[in-house]
Formats: sequence, structure tokens, C-alpha cells
Amino acid sequence: MRIISGKHKGRRLNAPKNLPVRPTTDMAKESLFNILNNTYYFDSIAVIDLFSGTGNISYEFASRGTKKIYAIDAHYNCIKYISNTAKELDLPIDTYKSDVYKFLEKTHLKADVIFADPPYDFDVEQFLKIVDLVFEKEILLEEGTLIIEHSKHTDLTGHAKHSYDKRYGGNVFSFFEEPIEE
Repeated sequence: MRIISGKHKGRRLNAPKNLPVRPTTDMAKESLFNILNNTYYFDSIAVIDLFSGTGNISYEFASRGTKKIYAIDAHYNCIKYISNTAKELDLPIDTYKSDVYKFLEKTHLKADVIFADPPYDFDVEQFLKIVDLVFEKEILLEEGTLIIEHSKHTDLTGHAKHSYDKRYGGNVFSFFEEPIEE
């Protein structure tokens, strides 16, 4: 995996082989950050990275200047790898070893962008529970965005907070936001 842009542009990171992860592809990641770049100033937002795995998305935000990044994963070795990498590269990433659903139930953190990359074999209800918790617990800041990465075989468009999807090969990013009141 590599960091695409920012302070650490081009930096290659080699995660341990034994981590239970499926990192976001560079092509999909680059497309995602092109979308976000048109919406946010990275140096003035807070980000929560759920099911953070190798930390791929967190490193990209940090390299682009985001100063408040929270990486959450239930797997000890994932959190250890992210913590060590953040320390080595001097990146502002706080890690939390936690089940994502329990974290969402109890957190007092708020963010402009919440990115979730759960296992692709989750059923639709497990994906939508993330959406429901984020909005019920008011974890997103005003005008914030929740992005869930999933396979093209999963359809999350029926949720009331769903805004749009972006597809990249077999990957889909579903975007969720508070509807704009007119």
C-alpha cells in the first residue's frame, strides 16, 4: 500500500501479512480523495476511520494535513500496526481497540468525515446498523459525511440518509448525509 498525496506522497507501507484486512485499492482511494478534496479542507476536519485495518485511509488523511484522526478496529495487531506507523511517521492518529458497534454506542467523539470499511461479507442489516448508530448518536458534525465501502453486491441505497454511490470495479463507496432542508 502507498500514500497517494500530501506530505508522505509516494511512501510505501508494508503491513504484516497476518492482518485480517482487505485494504482499499489505490485507484479507489485516489477517486475517493478526489471527491473529498472538493468538499473539505483536510487541515480543518476531524475523521473517524471505522474498521481501520492497516490504517490505509487514516494515513492518507494525515498525509494531507488532517490533525484529528481516530482509527478504530477490534483486532489488536491492526491497532498495534497503525499506532507504530503513526508514531514512526509522526502522524496525528489516535487508535482505539474496540468493536465498532460498541465504540459507536459509547463515543463522545464527533467528526466531519466518518469512513467505514467493514468486511464485505456483512449482511445489509450490519452495514445499516453503522449508519443508524452514527446518525442516532449524532457523531457526524453538521454537513458531515459517512462513507461506507462495500462490494458491488451490497445495496445500501434504500436508507433515508443515503446520498449517492460511487463505484470503482467491484468496490462501492456509499455516501450518507443529513438531507438538506429547504
